[in-house]
Amino acid sequence: MKAAFSFGSPYPGTSFIHRLDPRAKLLFGCIYMGIILAAQDFAQLGVIAAFGVLMYAVSRIPVGNALKSLAPLLVIALLAAVLNLFTVQTGSLLVDVGFIHITTGGARSCAFIACRITLMMLGMSLITMTTMTLDLTEGIEKILGHFKRFGMPAHEIGMIFGIALRFLPQFATEFVLIRQAQISRGADLAGSPVKGVRMVSSLLIPLFTSVFRHAETLSAAMDARCYHGADGRTEMHPLSYSRRDALALACLIALGIAIGAMNVLR
Repeated sequence: MKAAFSFGSPYPGTSFIHRLDPRAKLLFGCIYMGIILAAQDFAQLGVIAAFGVLMYAVSRIPVGNALKSLAPLLVIALLAAVLNLFTVQTGSLLVDVGFIHITTGGARSCAFIACRITLMMLGMSLITMTTMTLDLTEGIEKILGHFKRFGMPAHEIGMIFGIALRFLPQFATEFVLIRQAQISRGADLAGSPVKGVRMVSSLLIPLFTSVFRHAETLSAAMDARCYHGADGRTEMHPLSYSRRDALALACLIALGIAIGAMNVLR
């Protein structure tokens, strides 16, 4: 059975973006999110969206896979958008029904926040889909390694991140399997919201049981292999920056300059 969603699941390929250094991808992801936060109107978000579409085209990732990786995370964008819809009360009044007051400013803020968060998630999804989990783990470890002198456990943080990212698709798939199993046993999970809340235990309890079972299996496997952290650990393929990373950085800087210029000319 296919995974419930592909966020955290690498898409195989040899494109320009696939071959970038994982440390560079992580840093570029942070810069990309900063550029999105600097955008102040829909025109700027449109430029960023065009840049994102170009990056997905360069990576040769099908549109269906990109949307599939994002679908379960759209709830975050939806919640943030709805909060802005009801809390921002600027502009002229559009809806005034009881305690519900929706203004033009709230509607604009709702759409803007939804687009901004969606673009952020698409950017981070591109990183996870073009980079192996082990490479991301090593990249995080190398980046945080500069802070080891301050007592930061860089290797452990990288390992935790890698394990969490690796098991996201698996747990999502298990959730779907558990739900289908409960429905086949006669559980009514499609009723009213109140009934749905009562039935949630029939999904969460087996799911958490599975989570703890996987955790025990993983810890036993690591112990059997004498895992003891980064002490004495060697690298088969040491990370190294290349001209591709410099070119990607130049493209990102150009995007940042374009957004900055659009802000100045507003």
